[in-house]
Formats: sequence, C-alpha cells, structure tokens
Amino acid sequence: MTHRSGGDHVLRRAALARVEGEGAMCLHVSDGRVTDVELTIFEPPRFFEAMLRGRGHTEPPDITARICGICPVAYQTSACHAIEDACGVTVPEHIERLRRVLYCGEWVGSHALHVHMLHLPDFLGYDSALAMAADHREIVERGLRLKKAGNAVMTVIGGRAVHPVNVRVGGFYRLPTPEEVASMRATLTRARDDALDTATFVGTLDMPAMEQPYEYAALRAPDRYPIESGEVVTTLGRRGSARDYDGWVREEHVERSTALHATLEGDGPYVTGPLARYTLNSDRLSPLAREAATAAGLGTTCRNPFQSLAVRAVEMVYACDEALSILSTWDGGGEPFVEVPPADGVGYGVTEAPRGLLLHRYRLAADGTVLDARIVPPTSQNQAAVEADLRAFVQARLDEGLDLDRDLEALTRQCELAIRNYDPCISCATHFLDLTVVQE
Repeated sequence: MTHRSGGDHVLRRAALARVEGEGAMCLHVSDGRVTDVELTIFEPPRFFEAMLRGRGHTEPPDITARICGICPVAYQTSACHAIEDACGVTVPEHIERLRRVLYCGEWVGSHALHVHMLHLPDFLGYDSALAMAADHREIVERGLRLKKAGNAVMTVIGGRAVHPVNVRVGGFYRLPTPEEVASMRATLTRARDDALDTATFVGTLDMPAMEQPYEYAALRAPDRYPIESGEVVTTLGRRGSARDYDGWVREEHVERSTALHATLEGDGPYVTGPLARYTLNSDRLSPLAREAATAAGLGTTCRNPFQSLAVRAVEMVYACDEALSILSTWDGGGEPFVEVPPADGVGYGVTEAPRGLLLHRYRLAADGTVLDARIVPPTSQNQAAVEADLRAFVQARLDEGLDLDRDLEALTRQCELAIRNYDPCISCATHFLDLTVVQE
C-alpha cells in the first residue's frame, strides 16, 4: 500500500516474500539523502538459550536443531563441538568425516532452495518460483532435484531431513550401511552435474554493481574449504579459535528489534556467510569448484553482495564434490560414537552454517547440567550490514535521479532483492517486510 501525506512518501508491505520470517524496514529520506535505515524484527523472542539451562549435556543437539528447519545440522554440529570441548573429548576421524558429509547435504539443500526458489525470481523478473516455472521449468526442476539430493543425504546420515534424530554428542546413533553410501554417491553425482549447470547459468545474469567495505569473518582450515571446522579469520587480520571468536563478538539490544545486533569488538558492520567464506577461502576450493567459480563470473575474491547468488552456486558444486570425495573412501568401519562423560567446564563450537558463522558456548556443571548457553546465529551478525547495504544501495539510486513519487514500488522490489542477498533466516535470529519510506 502506498500513500502520500504532504512531503512524506510512505510505502507499506504486509510481509517480505521469499525469506524466512517477519519484520519491517523504514527508510528516512531528507533532501535526497538517506538519513536513517531501520530493520525492525518483531517476531517474539524464542528463549532457546534460557530453555537450555538446567538440561543435561547430551540434550543441546536435539533442542537447538529446532531453532531452524532449514539449517538444523548447523545448530547440532556447533552444539556437539561445544559440549565435546567442555568435556575434553575429541571424536575420531571417521565421525568428523561423516559430520562433514552431513553438513554438505545441508549446504546443498539450503543453497538450492535459496538460489532457485527465493532469489532467482528476482533476477529473472518474477514474483515467485511458481510464476518463474511457467517460462523456466527446467531451472525450477533443477532446483527441486538439488534440494531433494541434499535432503537425501540428511535423511541417510541424520535420520530425517528436518531436525535430524541420528545426531548425538560424540557422534551418531548409527552409521550408514554400504548400500546407503552407494545410494548417496549416485544421488550426489547427479546433483553435482546440476550444481555445475546452475553455476554456469548464474554466470549469465546481469548483477547490480556494488562493493562492500566491511570486515569479513569466516572459518579457514589448512587444506579444505571451511564447513564444520577451522579457525576463525577475518579480512582485517584477526585469527583465533572459537573461544577467541566468542570474545570478539559484541551483541547489543536494539529497541526496534527482538534480535540482537552484533559487532566485532565495537567495530562497524561485519559480514559472515558465502561472500566472507569465498573471499577468505577461494584457494581452498576443489579444482572442479574453481572451474565453476570461473563459469559463474567470480574472481579470487567477491565483495558484491548480489554475487552471493553465484557463490552459493559454487558452494553447491563444492559440497557435492567434497561429499563424494569422502564417501569414495568410506569403509564403514569404527564405532558410531564415543562416550562423552560430563565435566565441569566451558566449551565453544563454531561452524559455517549456510548463512555464515554459528557460535555456541556452554558452561556445564560437574554432573553435565547446562548452567549457561550462548548462541550467536549468522543472521543476527549480518543485520547491521543489511542496514548499511540498504543505505548505500538506496542512496546510489537517489543520486542517479530516482523519483520517490514515481518509483517507490520499484525501489521496494530492489530493497527486497538486496535483503535476500543474505538469505536471512529471521526465526534463527530471534521475521521480514513492511517497508516504510519517509521523505522529510
């Protein structure tokens, strides 16, 4: 709904389509300048950290998986790492490798959903994936196949695709059979071809020009692209463990939002997620994924938030390739888990959810009771950068002569496109979009 009162321009949207959640955006414009941007998240707080207090040390993976139906493996893996760290337990290599395959399945499913169903309609000029399917049936079908492939991996290893039930502190309740591994390999081989086709197609799209100046933060491992492990590094030279990262992240309550806003030790906006991972780790991609990056139009770094679509396509190629590499040497040996006895201590875990770094910290009593919990999801970390992006994006269009009287509707669609660059999962952070533009 759009209306005008005096010199003020106001546009409201009941909800932002094609993101997970609800919220509002208000832009203030005075004399052709953007003077304020407010991203308001008004979903009720969900109190998962409070719910964890008093629970046993084996319970966080099952509880935190319920934070998100799209990236439950991320929550489970960060939780397992933090609990195991607190209890002084290191799991054997075969469990680490299987966790990585499971996480690859989540990356494929989440990225496929975002690229094909949520974001590509913007670039191709459609209001929804259903509308896009009328003219681009093959693209939608390819996305559905990739989503199905990711779900298949999560089902085999995790027990089911949503809120997996086979994950536990110390490993898994059961390991996949040789027949299940063979099935996953066949599925992932087909999915890798689809992911390569997606990266090539994305490379043909006309991306808006924009460069981000923010600090980027991601994991980095010695010999592979980061998913479930590594140290935290940033483009400004920070380097440290999950424990260090817990100390770097400063969260503060913003009155307009039920989600906290995060900075790194008081600095301005920072970005975590696909752009940060790629910029800090493109040299860790597999040869096939590097070929996909070239086909998608990427260099060795990427600071254009609109090209996050291309990075996600490349990461799908990598996730398929990496899972296939691990499964090609999987012998099925070893026990499904190691015991993790309770201990008095504090543990830290950070992994790369599809949307970025996900930190868990738990303080345990000697009997394993959770005394305190901290969970920092990627969407809350990126909120300040979303607002800064919108400020720069809208100002550039005003400088180019955008007429708010005539072009409010087009501006709203462009703002939604910019927000979807981050694939925000607002339920995790606490949902998005009423948009109000006030010209003062």
